[in-house]
Amino acid sequence: MKKVIQQNSADLEWIYSLASQLGGKVEGNYIVVPEEIRTGNNYFLNCGEGIVSLYSDVTYNKDFCITQKNLKNDFVGLYFNLSQSETKLSFGANSNMMGSWFYNLSLIDSSLEFQYNIQKGSKVFIFCIFIKKEIIKSFLKKNILFRKKLDLLMDPTQNTFIHMDRMSDESFHILMNLQKQKVDDPLFNLHMIGTTNLLMSKYLKKIAKNIIISQVNEVDLLNIIESQRYLIENLEKSFPGIKFLAYKAHMSDSKYKLLFKKITGSPPNVFYLNNKLFKAKELIDEKQLTIGEICKQLNFGSATYFAAKFKLKFGILPKTYSQQL
Repeated sequence: MKKVIQQNSADLEWIYSLASQLGGKVEGNYIVVPEEIRTGNNYFLNCGEGIVSLYSDVTYNKDFCITQKNLKNDFVGLYFNLSQSETKLSFGANSNMMGSWFYNLSLIDSSLEFQYNIQKGSKVFIFCIFIKKEIIKSFLKKNILFRKKLDLLMDPTQNTFIHMDRMSDESFHILMNLQKQKVDDPLFNLHMIGTTNLLMSKYLKKIAKNIIISQVNEVDLLNIIESQRYLIENLEKSFPGIKFLAYKAHMSDSKYKLLFKKITGSPPNVFYLNNKLFKAKELIDEKQLTIGEICKQLNFGSATYFAAKFKLKFGILPKTYSQQL
């Protein structure tokens, strides 16, 4: 097992230590490591004063134990984890599974020590934002919507905190769009800065609405996550209905609707339609099917309905969008 001590910060001082421990080097904005360690892209970027982002889309070729032990405690880390392979995050006597179908969003104070355990062969996609506390506190205090939530975000007595959460459907698609971009594209930095700002904004809005799921019963949380998975895997069908979904999740209809919206940010039918529309957009991008074939494959019912919903979501008709590709 490869053991690494990672020391992040809201500046770029940590990248050389990390590269050295991995037997690699820093080349431009890349942390390049030997292929026997891991393959893929590790890309860092200063996204503004007191804000640094790390894009990591890699496959681990060894078992890893990564200990996060920061030298600075003046920042917070916002971690978006969309790995298809599960990773285990441990802090003290507590541990949680992280990945697309587990907790996939965490906010962690820089003074906390924690570990990631990653198995050989794991495909990991994680986007990290390191933000100086003074930056985020200043933003929260200036905005009346967030001011009352400051204590929820940061414990004023211990000044240490960890929040485990699920990202919104919008945040998921923002990251999926970034992952489709080529890291060596000259415009990638702009995409990465835009992604950083959007993800920060959407997370702060979750806080303002008090949508933090750390108090949700774990069994209920896993059932809602499984419900999300079911909907995404069945986009070619009609929406199955609340009664069916609630039954599968072992909940009453009202409890299911309440928890689904709290965890995903959208009601079940809206979540389903949004993902169906994003899937339709991907199929148009691939240029393998006609608009009519896509409409039929994804069971939109009618071309008129599909066109109206597509335009409402993306601001353009599907035919026009296809012609612009």
